[in-house]
Amino acid sequence: MACEKEIWQKIGEGFVQEYYNQFDNTNRTALGNLYSPEACLTWEGSPFQGRDAITSKLASLPFKRIKHIITEQDCQPTVDGCILIMVFGQLQADEDQPMAFHQVFMLKSVNCSWACTNDVFRLGVHNIPV
Repeated sequence: MACEKEIWQKIGEGFVQEYYNQFDNTNRTALGNLYSPEACLTWEGSPFQGRDAITSKLASLPFKRIKHIITEQDCQPTVDGCILIMVFGQLQADEDQPMAFHQVFMLKSVNCSWACTNDVFRLGVHNIPV
């Protein structure tokens, strides 16, 4: 008999599905709605704070087309009622070769809905000998 998933795991998995669906299939400016107003994003080591700065960064990424393939995701509840999510996968931008990526999200319940308060993204190409 399969165990029922915990509610925090269902919320985390739902967020991941919605985030990458919007990222891959819509105008990326809509992603800003998934962040809290004071959210923080670190994109490849560069920090952005606030929904407007995050939306601007995501909308300005230089590719025309992208596809994320999620290979694994781990969700945990935090002691202060948030949800921590670690995502592993591959992405393909335009005609480039697929690249590994890692992304961490922190979700917090804000006014009876969940919003991303923290987001850290890195391509998995660091520390590879050239």
